[in-house]
Amino acid sequence: MKQVAAVALILLLLFFLLPLVLFGPSSPEAEEPEATEIPVLTPAPSGPLDTETAISVRLEDGTVSQMPLGDYLWCVVAAEMPASFEEEALKAQAVAARTYAMRRMANPPDAHPDAAVCTDHTCCQAYITPEAAAANWGEWAAYYTAKLRNAVSGTDGVVALYDGALIDAVFFSSAAGRTVDAVEVWGNAVPYLTGVDSPEGEEVPNWRSTVTVTPEAFRETFLAAHPEAVLEGDPSGWFGTPELNSAGGVSSIAVGGVTVTGGELRTLFSLRSTSFTISATAEEITFSVTGYGHGVGMSQYGANALAKEGKTYREILQWYYTGITLDTIEPPAA
Repeated sequence: MKQVAAVALILLLLFFLLPLVLFGPSSPEAEEPEATEIPVLTPAPSGPLDTETAISVRLEDGTVSQMPLGDYLWCVVAAEMPASFEEEALKAQAVAARTYAMRRMANPPDAHPDAAVCTDHTCCQAYITPEAAAANWGEWAAYYTAKLRNAVSGTDGVVALYDGALIDAVFFSSAAGRTVDAVEVWGNAVPYLTGVDSPEGEEVPNWRSTVTVTPEAFRETFLAAHPEAVLEGDPSGWFGTPELNSAGGVSSIAVGGVTVTGGELRTLFSLRSTSFTISATAEEITFSVTGYGHGVGMSQYGANALAKEGKTYREILQWYYTGITLDTIEPPAA
């Protein structure tokens, strides 16, 4: 009987331990690769259109470099979107970046008329060198380098057009279920930047976030911008009922008798988006926020969710930029 019990105990232990031996512990991080071994991926060379098109780039040190468009796009996609994303999402990002770059090539900004683009994300698109990206990726560097190269070369020369003109291919990190019509954020109606459903959710890191301040800190910050506001008594009475935009975010709200936009509150209190609610007590004021970014155009995490559903990069782009076409056009002179 003891021998039977011992055998049963051994089998029970194997039942629970064998999955750990074969597959290892599960990763707690949503963005960590699931593979236990790093795949081998051969990078495809840049396509002829991106290779033969040169773009002038103002670098961080102030110098201007002429480089093949494909090389520039690789650096942008590496900086703008996690390399762990689905390849079709990365392709969609590459097309958005190419469209943006070609618009700038045709009309260099006043900030740097000697270069079509710069590497400052507050002015143009984010940018990272291959060396810096490889340092961030560690042992996955070779795989991610090839993966992004394939995303760029796999869309060689493709741009997004509306009525034959390059679109303003704006994008952001994640939506709270729906993107926002451009007119609700920037005041200008753009036919291809209308609100659409966006499928990302709780799988997005920090999709829900909170910002908490004391009533004293809130009063000081808000009065610096709006000294006419009346912020006295119970803080729960400082806030009116918000007006919501088409995506459910805060369009405007009365604070201390002064009506401000959700965008201004987002800036004043460093909120990740305008999709927020406010709770206030005598001790603290809390913003509960969903999503990240301005909410207009392509949601990057939404693009990844659509790619996981089997959508191609063309379908993703036409989902977020309504009424566009995808084509190749003759690039402007560098």
